Amino acid sequence: MTEKKALTIEFVTSLLRKKKLIGEAEEREILIRGEGQRARIKKSQESMYSAKRQTVAEFVSPAEVVASLGLPLVTDPKKTLTEDMITEVIAEEVGLPYRKIDPLKLNLDIVTSHIPRPFAQRYLVVPIEEKDRVVTLAVADPFNLEAVESLKATRKMKVDLVLSSKSDILKIVREFYGFRYSVGAAEKEFSHSTELGNLEQYVRLKGAVELDATDQHIVNAVEYLLHYAYDQRASDIHIEPKRDRSHVRLRIDGVLHYIHTIPKVVHPSILSRIKMLSRMDIAEKRKPQDGRIKTESRGREIELRVSTLPTAFGEKVVIRIFDPEVLFQDLSGLGFFPSELDVFNSFIKRTYGIVLVTGPTGSGKTTTLYSALKSLSSPEVNIVTIEDPIEMIVEEFNQVGVQPQIGVDFAGSLRTILRQDPDIIMVGEIRDKETADNAVQAALTGHLVFSTLHTNDAPSSVTRLMDLGVPGFLINSTVVGIIAQRLVRKICSNCRKTRVLKPEEVEYLRLKEKEYRVYYGEGCTECRGTGYKGRTGVFEIMDFSDKIKAIVAKTSDSTVIQKAARAEGMSVLRESAIRKMLQGVTTYEEVISVT
Repeated sequence: MTEKKALTIEFVTSLLRKKKLIGEAEEREILIRGEGQRARIKKSQESMYSAKRQTVAEFVSPAEVVASLGLPLVTDPKKTLTEDMITEVIAEEVGLPYRKIDPLKLNLDIVTSHIPRPFAQRYLVVPIEEKDRVVTLAVADPFNLEAVESLKATRKMKVDLVLSSKSDILKIVREFYGFRYSVGAAEKEFSHSTELGNLEQYVRLKGAVELDATDQHIVNAVEYLLHYAYDQRASDIHIEPKRDRSHVRLRIDGVLHYIHTIPKVVHPSILSRIKMLSRMDIAEKRKPQDGRIKTESRGREIELRVSTLPTAFGEKVVIRIFDPEVLFQDLSGLGFFPSELDVFNSFIKRTYGIVLVTGPTGSGKTTTLYSALKSLSSPEVNIVTIEDPIEMIVEEFNQVGVQPQIGVDFAGSLRTILRQDPDIIMVGEIRDKETADNAVQAALTGHLVFSTLHTNDAPSSVTRLMDLGVPGFLINSTVVGIIAQRLVRKICSNCRKTRVLKPEEVEYLRLKEKEYRVYYGEGCTECRGTGYKGRTGVFEIMDFSDKIKAIVAKTSDSTVIQKAARAEGMSVLRESAIRKMLQGVTTYEEVISVT
């Protein structure tokens, strides 16, 4: 980096050609279209940031220009050249470490305390780490470091530099500075008010919305939090009050990640804002409450289910994110093996009977049921669901929400629904004798009934139904099939590596051969170093054949039922997970932890 260079489109193009990531045709296309594309991006960014009255970055990165052309890689034409790939090539050339910024691993205080937001946004520089009084700065242009030099001089900072993509830096500036500013401003406002309790009480007596819940800073903070969760592919947001602070955590691919700390004084206001959006009673702080919010992200509707719970240090809130793209999938995309999909399709194509989906909370039962109902939905079919609460509002279904406080329960709703001329009924859960009896009656009178049970495997569902008081002969007359399921994390395709199972691992899984080659994720920028990206289902599907019915007529012992089902070809959950492992879909560790 001794000679003065500039990060130009020509410089980046020559680098990509040298690294054999593009060919002669792609090089020519970049050089012809590059400047026009750069001007378009600059104009678009200027109009966007001026509309928000924010400082716009003067620098348009050649990496973002080239990436926006969507050129295929010479080495793998199925993949396109991304901004991250190009930035990594530049970093290697100029001798700076490349860093893909993972928002989940950043400290909010470090990011926002060293540099003001306008400076970070204009010069595309953001602090991402601090160790032994040395601050690591991520920059987008390795040849234009005057801003960094002035920062070192004015702030008396020791710095290390890494190169990151412009998109990553702007995302951090937007999410972290925006959230930090909103929460900080709100904290300052509320810390001056010594009679916060009185204010809350006063508003409660008036029966109106709490004043602080409509404060612009709080509104912004909640917006930033929701967008951040969407960007990170989170399924749940947890806001947990502690003694002095409140913690914000996101669940991604089934695992919770800590992301933010909120000052305690701001927690009630953020909670009130979320309650307002989900139409809960803001004044009620002693009882658990449920609500829902309908919003959108990237042009598609997203449903949020909100639950509050009074804890030792205040009210905790959990926001579950229901993305239609996840909840409604083609049945072939749920993770069934072809033979399993054929059996499942034979269940749901019946004209009457009960199909049960079992598994613990968070095992994907709702996705399987909604996807099945969606595949059966047509103008000729009347589908009615009874849910507690309604997970996702779907126009094609007639959905009923259970409300025990006014006497609307599963059993009562099911009795009423039978007078509504249904073809297919979905009961959220069979949890008592009355609901079980009504589900059986519905199936006996010619309806196809879908429902869930909280059991560990398919055969023990029969035992559970008998425990609820359903006789064996009625189970045999109505139950078509039972599916038990779990979700396993999928190996990240970007960093997938192979290894051989150790002898003790082979022995633990009771495999027949001595040597097996399996896969694992090494950890990369795509999967945030976890080695996993996304989840898929593993299934145990029990068909109610004549042989199974003969056994159910004699006994409710799940072990005997399982033995008979396996003799007829049923794979248990562990076996299905092992098949997924040997196919390179998931890892040994996931097989052990999930089954």
